[in-house]
Amino acid sequence: MKAAYIAIMAAAGVVMAGQANADEALAKAKNCMTCHALDKKLVGPSYHDVAAKYKGDKAAVATLAAKIQTGGKGNWGAIPMPPNKVTDDEAKKLAAWVLATK
Repeated sequence: MKAAYIAIMAAAGVVMAGQANADEALAKAKNCMTCHALDKKLVGPSYHDVAAKYKGDKAAVATLAAKIQTGGKGNWGAIPMPPNKVTDDEAKKLAAWVLATK
């Protein structure tokens, strides 16, 4: 019984890791990583800083998905973020991934 539980948990971990890597791959494919990094400010804030700012905000995925698609300015400094050509689904996946990068 214990072995089955361990196998199930290991499989879930592999699936979650693959999903996280897939979303990072999407961020790279959409050139998000040109201006953002996981743990340090580049042109824009780090993804860890964004996740910390929106921690506990139930509307964060929708808010960030909209900002990814339409761009924004003034939230993190004077340099504006341009709109990104992503689908609604891609924007939601990217936003959820950013918020998970604690």
